[in-house]
Amino acid sequence: MPLSRIITLIIGLIVILGLSLWLIDSLTRLYGQLTWSSPLLGNLLLFLLIVLIGALIATFIYYFVIIREGEQRSRRRNRRIRQVQIPAAKSEAASSTLEAVRQQVSQIQDEVTRQALLSKSREIEANLARGEIQVVVFGTGSAGKTSLVNAIMGRMVGRVDAPMGTTQAGETYCLRLKGLERKILITDTPGILEAGIAGTEREQMARELATEADLLLFVVDNDLRRSEYEPLRALAEIGKRSLLILNKTDLYTEEDKEVILARLRQRVRGFIAPGDVVAIAANPQPAQLENGETFQPEPEILPLLRRMAAILRAEGEDLVADNILLQSLRLGEEARKLIDAQRRRQADKIVERYQWIGAGVVSVTPLPVVDLLATAAVNAQMVVELGRVYGCELNMERGRELALSLAKTIAGLGIVKGAIQLLSTALQLNVSTFIIGRAIQGVTAAYLTRIAGKSFIEYFRNDQDWGDGGMTEVVQRQFQLNRRDEFIKAFVQEAIARVVKPLTQRAEVVEEERQNRLETGD
Repeated sequence: MPLSRIITLIIGLIVILGLSLWLIDSLTRLYGQLTWSSPLLGNLLLFLLIVLIGALIATFIYYFVIIREGEQRSRRRNRRIRQVQIPAAKSEAASSTLEAVRQQVSQIQDEVTRQALLSKSREIEANLARGEIQVVVFGTGSAGKTSLVNAIMGRMVGRVDAPMGTTQAGETYCLRLKGLERKILITDTPGILEAGIAGTEREQMARELATEADLLLFVVDNDLRRSEYEPLRALAEIGKRSLLILNKTDLYTEEDKEVILARLRQRVRGFIAPGDVVAIAANPQPAQLENGETFQPEPEILPLLRRMAAILRAEGEDLVADNILLQSLRLGEEARKLIDAQRRRQADKIVERYQWIGAGVVSVTPLPVVDLLATAAVNAQMVVELGRVYGCELNMERGRELALSLAKTIAGLGIVKGAIQLLSTALQLNVSTFIIGRAIQGVTAAYLTRIAGKSFIEYFRNDQDWGDGGMTEVVQRQFQLNRRDEFIKAFVQEAIARVVKPLTQRAEVVEEERQNRLETGD
């Protein structure tokens, strides 16, 4: 029971006792008079007096000890419930996003990748249930991150004054803050900007931990360098609530400290509030006293603790909810990219298959002019299969409409003529003049089918939308991408193997048959 409650109880009992003594004295005289005249009436009065005093004492104790204590327990329980609960709307949004992510992940064909993403989703869901506040300490290896963690925890949790690279992996410690029911987990990360392959790997680990933070403590020991500013800005842009901490202020004069703080606030203006730029000395340098003794000052981190406490008490629930929602969205984006890459690989295989089918059709039945209209049926089937990869079911009639529309766009842009000139030059260097005409037609048909297929991939990737520039812009962009020298060289070499050599072999067979007929007189 609190001391104030005990004092109130004692004072109340004293007052009741005093009043009782006064009342007893008064009633005693009355009792004497009544007993003299009527003994029975006097005894009844005494009994009622005892019952009344007992009832007063019992009522006082019951109210101040039982009822008030129960009310306090109820308030504490309700406060815990309010603190543990994440805002309902955000919690539901995170849960819905996680469910959508699982549905996306189920489409991923690679078993290892699929299981890894499912594991991440379960971890996020567990964090949603636990509701712990994740505080991540981030910065260069020499800024004093571990010293800061030591000072916050009030005990040694790692080496201080250590060389860069000491913290090999994220190390997490538990902290309780008065007035906050949630458990606070503080993670000391490896330093960024370290040299070597190992340093780069540790930095990547630190960045990943920072993206999972509810509250980020970005530690510097001087003005921000560009290499520090860029990751800090990037983390703020994805929604990380951040404090910028100037450490080692014991090494500066008061005037220099204020100058550096002013510069820091200016540099991060717009994404970190001035009040969230805090100066500390997590591990002050020892001082030499006049008597020769060494004095070790206490860490000066009170401004940081006050700011952290204010943020966590006022924003703790929202920080947890926002971060869980952010992690869910990031996981969904990762799944979406993996699915997009998977679909892209499948779509590219379809385009490659149909481009050589189209080349074969035109090579066997050469036309006076190369035109995608001649391979409309082939391209229509390609469009239908591409749509199926991206979850869009098209019938052949719709596929034919799209293929013809794009073929007309290609012809109208002069891409057919440009493709013939481009490929003629390349083929003439590799193919005999005997079959050059038919080879150009077949290879050009394959090339144009490829541009059409790549354009349709962009169309389906964007939910059947050609974008602001329309079909024309998409087709022109694909033509520019597929006319680069390195691509044309590789494409022509494959075309020789798939189109030119079969044509050459067929021509040789036809010529041999003609010679045989001449020899036999047929």
